[in-house]
Amino acid sequence: MCGDHSSGTNTHGPNRRPSRRLQRVPQLRSRRKFLGEFGRGSLALAVLAPAVLASCSSTGEPAAQDDDGEGDNGQETEQPSTTLTGETTTDLMWARTNLDFVSAYVLARGSRAAIVDTGTKGSADAIGQTLKDIGLTYNDVEHLILTHHHGDHAGSTGAVMDQAVNATVWAGDADLAEIDYDTISGVSGGEDIFGFEVLATPGHTAGHISVIDHDAGLVVAGDALWAEEGTSVVEGPKRFFEDVEQSRDSIRELAALRFDTLLVGHGDPITSDADQVVAELANALT
Repeated sequence: MCGDHSSGTNTHGPNRRPSRRLQRVPQLRSRRKFLGEFGRGSLALAVLAPAVLASCSSTGEPAAQDDDGEGDNGQETEQPSTTLTGETTTDLMWARTNLDFVSAYVLARGSRAAIVDTGTKGSADAIGQTLKDIGLTYNDVEHLILTHHHGDHAGSTGAVMDQAVNATVWAGDADLAEIDYDTISGVSGGEDIFGFEVLATPGHTAGHISVIDHDAGLVVAGDALWAEEGTSVVEGPKRFFEDVEQSRDSIRELAALRFDTLLVGHGDPITSDADQVVAELANALT
């Protein structure tokens, strides 16, 4: 069994904040206010890498996966791309590594970084390019957060960690045994990692986790939610979910939060009023 469940010995270890789990944050700036402040001189950044940005498939929907959660060939696509976005609400910047049917994300605060998910096998160089695009390297990465154990999200864990030598790997307790890496710290929800609160969002897998920066109003949801055409969210193909009813409970809990930006594994990021979009899905669940 892989994974290190010990606590209290890691210099980058989480501080547990169970009282904040699934709690709304008051006075969150909306995307509309952010744009207004940009017009008055606040810092903002929106940069596209030379590669043309692509959605998860030519139709705007996530590409088909194999039963193990990987793509048809289990490898990265030839032309990954990066999306960079700066926030005025905090020092947080997020950057997307678009690997065609799945995405990994870099979260940066100044010269420090965290990575959420690693894509399929062979994706480490693309993630490294995303770090380079925002002026960082793998040496600046302090944390690797895996939302769940499927091969399209954790497939390059070893290769990423070979380069991110200063990082600690985190994943949900119930998924640790399924991830092919020897040293992983388990989380169950409520921990603080890199200024993000860990949210237990099981259903897709038993140990699936999401993370939220309450101040920035940003959620990275892995496969707890799938984006469709950049403006709505769906549950995702049921055949890839271990427990659909549990997943729906997780969606309802996410819908109780307040956030503008939603980053998902499959589909384009939603960067405005994302909590309302998730609430619409939650209200439609039977």
